[in-house]
Amino acid sequence: MRTLLVLAALLAPATALADNDHAAAVAGSYDVKYEEVTSNCQNTGIVLNRGRIQIEKKRANAITIDIERMPIMSGTATKGGRIKATSKIGKTSIQGLDGKFSTAGTVNDDGVLNVVFVAEYYLQGKAYCTQSWNVSGLRAAAPAAPKAQAQVEFAAPWDVDQPMW
Repeated sequence: MRTLLVLAALLAPATALADNDHAAAVAGSYDVKYEEVTSNCQNTGIVLNRGRIQIEKKRANAITIDIERMPIMSGTATKGGRIKATSKIGKTSIQGLDGKFSTAGTVNDDGVLNVVFVAEYYLQGKAYCTQSWNVSGLRAAAPAAPKAQAQVEFAAPWDVDQPMW
């Protein structure tokens, strides 16, 4: 009986740790579609239609989110597949504008990503305009492992009764 209690006490923290690895549960590459929700940018801004989002686990529940052509965002993953990340203010592809990018949303157990992506633009340190998108997509299939090449074996001369010189 004591053995069972000790065993249960040792296994409980291990299962709790496995259940708390939220960053690993959301990590992966997602093929996504962008749907613009709002924009108060006049004659400027970016156009997003389709793309790929890469979520990587850094440590514990810390993640990075890499959206093509955007600064890398850092944030966290919590239970229920909820994610939230922001970038620092930095240069953008729009001449003269700096930007801060953020995203928040969920990744469900089936690998479906649903987030809101927000781009805030600044001109000379002052808020200039904002754009936002609903982003949805599926986790991309893992690439197939390369097939091992068959090794061609050659017979040694002494194995086939041939002279060695």
